[in-house]
Amino acid sequence: MRKLTYLAVFEPTESGYSVYFPDLPGCVSFGEDFEKAQKQAVDALGLHIYGMEKDGDEVPAPSKSPQVDPDTAANYMVSPITVFPDIVRNELDNRAVKTNLTIPAWLKELAEAQGVNYSKVFQTALMDYLGLNQMSTQEQK
Repeated sequence: MRKLTYLAVFEPTESGYSVYFPDLPGCVSFGEDFEKAQKQAVDALGLHIYGMEKDGDEVPAPSKSPQVDPDTAANYMVSPITVFPDIVRNELDNRAVKTNLTIPAWLKELAEAQGVNYSKVFQTALMDYLGLNQMSTQEQK
């Protein structure tokens, strides 16, 4: 399983800690205290790498000595943050999302009278339509 560790800069602010990753411009976070800032940094890093990979961007290798922005507040701390990108991707790609469907009213009434689970029926029908079977979908997870 792939594991990536980047160094994060934790910058004290009046209301907590601002976090940024020098190796990953735009990957920022915040927490009300150091513990929350670390948790948020893990989430931010995982989402940032997920987005870069989804967009086809090259994810830079973590540096051993990041360039701290000279405007960073005094008393900052540098701490390693580790993520498992494959786990993040699996969680995000397999999360449930809501979508709207339009069906005739009579069909909706009949389905509801029989206790139809719309989500299950739609997933099954869509996988069948796309030529996917449930075994290959489970293997992708």
